[in-house]
Amino acid sequence: MKLTEVAAAVIEQRGADGITEFLLGQRAPGTFYPGFWEFPGGKVEAGETPHDALVRELREELGIEVVRADPWLRRQHVYEHAHVRLNFFRVREWHGELHDHVHSALAWQRADGLTVSPMLPANAPVLAALALPDFYAITHAGEIGIDAQLLALAHALEGGLKLVQLREPKLDAPRRAAFVHAAVDLCHQYGARVLVNGDLALAEAAGADGVHLPAVQLAAQTLRPDLPLVAASCHSTAELERAAELGCDFAVFGPVRATATHPGIAGIGWDNFAAALAVPPLPTFALGGLSRADCDAAQRAGAHGIAAIRAAWEG
Repeated sequence: MKLTEVAAAVIEQRGADGITEFLLGQRAPGTFYPGFWEFPGGKVEAGETPHDALVRELREELGIEVVRADPWLRRQHVYEHAHVRLNFFRVREWHGELHDHVHSALAWQRADGLTVSPMLPANAPVLAALALPDFYAITHAGEIGIDAQLLALAHALEGGLKLVQLREPKLDAPRRAAFVHAAVDLCHQYGARVLVNGDLALAEAAGADGVHLPAVQLAAQTLRPDLPLVAASCHSTAELERAAELGCDFAVFGPVRATATHPGIAGIGWDNFAAALAVPPLPTFALGGLSRADCDAAQRAGAHGIAAIRAAWEG
């Protein structure tokens, strides 16, 4: 079956309470999957890039002009009638009045709870990806001390932190286990999700939400760990593809800049980061000497958001 390239748009707006909403359209009668809900978009025509197709489709379908569309995610799906590769963009800025010409209805939705159904089968992983926050904090209790890290973690959680990786190679096994149990309990008190770096057994024992696979472990893993969240550290496009094949929920990629964590390794910079990602096969966080102030640049380069160690606990 021929592979068809499709451009798909996650069109965003801020709700009245400041929470981001995205637009879905209901497929019309007489089409494949009538009544199902989808992200707006359409086929990439000959001579077009996915971005070109996105701009054209949103103009033709919805009557809006794209101001900013960041590459975000690429997914393949085989339907009964077609094999499609969906190139998703986050349309963060646009103008014009919505006038739909192809759907039965439009609806603004939120990642934390849809009010419409059913969704097209290819969209389930996309909805899960939209539920990920744009900041991924990584602990370093082995450097600053367990008590100091737990205090900093509590402060960050009070400030709204929702995704945490417990990465503690400098702690011995007993202290690492004690820290992980305490940190998982603390994160869950605030409704945050937490992953343990590299240790599936400890993640399960502590009741963590998932495991974060270092690149070496990613290469050796043959099956996706049986936890709700699985992430991976990647340093090449091949590793990103491997993470997607394994069924990881997201990845981190870098380093964008030189870091104290890996002295002597030069950062790749934003241009090389963007070229390496193109449109990544899974949500990808930029990593390496970054802070929250870099999130916009990261997203323009194709990242879902940023991951940070030291900057996560400052202030």
